[in-house]
Amino acid sequence: MSIQLIIAQVLLMVLGLLGVAAARPDLIVEHAWKTALALGITFLVARLRPKSFLKLGPPFWALTLVLLILVLFVGVGTEESSATKRWLDLGGPLRFQPSELAKLGLVMMLASFFSRRGVQNKLVSATLMILITTGLVFAEPDLGSSVLMFGLGIILMYAAGVRISNITGFLFALGLAALPLFSRYLEQHPYILARWQGHQARDEERAVGLDQIGFAHRDLTWGGWWGQGPDGRRYEYFAAHTDMVVASVGFTTGLLGVVTLLFCYWLIVSVALQTSQLAARIRPMTPEIHGASILATGTMFMIVGQALVNLAVAAGIFPVTGVPLPLVSFGFSSMLTMSVALGIIHSALREVRRNLPETDARPAEGTADRREELELSAE
Repeated sequence: MSIQLIIAQVLLMVLGLLGVAAARPDLIVEHAWKTALALGITFLVARLRPKSFLKLGPPFWALTLVLLILVLFVGVGTEESSATKRWLDLGGPLRFQPSELAKLGLVMMLASFFSRRGVQNKLVSATLMILITTGLVFAEPDLGSSVLMFGLGIILMYAAGVRISNITGFLFALGLAALPLFSRYLEQHPYILARWQGHQARDEERAVGLDQIGFAHRDLTWGGWWGQGPDGRRYEYFAAHTDMVVASVGFTTGLLGVVTLLFCYWLIVSVALQTSQLAARIRPMTPEIHGASILATGTMFMIVGQALVNLAVAAGIFPVTGVPLPLVSFGFSSMLTMSVALGIIHSALREVRRNLPETDARPAEGTADRREELELSAE
């Protein structure tokens, strides 16, 4: 397993515990045991080989589609957003968001598809898979997750080897076709446009009082360099333990904690890109190695792309989207999915290293052997 990934995951989870403890002390015990469970799941998933995920890709993706359809009929919202249907409540602790599982399902499905069939003349089929998954999330409605889902699909096509020119043309044509649909979508869900307009008018409303993002910025400022600790005095505001958890982390641990958080996400990017680069050295590239490379890139973007959106919201760049901060925010659906994603990266890296040529896999041994040969020849 990758030490860098383990360090990144543990640090993010510890920061999440501190952030939740500061924002919602009553939830810290629940968050702690769910965090420990998610970490254990990462270690279990990492023991599997990439071919297991490639084989499970189609049925798991189909299952997530069934769950996405089911949530449109029997899904429930939250107290703050009862008009949306994003959750399946099966009673007791079995309450989750199918859209979180759908991200992982799309990664596994496209990795399986491209590794088995290649990328030649497969753009239409892959596009349909992306649009079906994105469309079902779009209908909940969940604009933030659907945009992330669509971007994830594009990254997966690029990671699989589809030409950028083909992807660009596809995006342009799809954008033109989607304009009328998106206009009607905004009419049916006026809260989306109202949220955007409210975000644009934030400067005018500051005279009245701080909004959610304003409270988050104040927490980050009060955190200073080293933080106030989880028991520091602070004001309560909406979603401080979920959407705005980075502000709670900043208040608790200061700038040091926020920089550590960003460094952890960079470590995840670094390990995933290293996996793809090492996979490119293997000749011949088997379907499993190709699939492992796609899995590593896709799961990395699944984690880091969502983190960037969440941090952009906290910074005031984007309006509030309801997207949690991976491995940090309170909520088991996201925590579980992202932990499985990290396990897949562990698995992909191990498989790639196992298949590297000896000169790449053991450079130190090769150097030592060469040095011994030179010493013998000198004697």
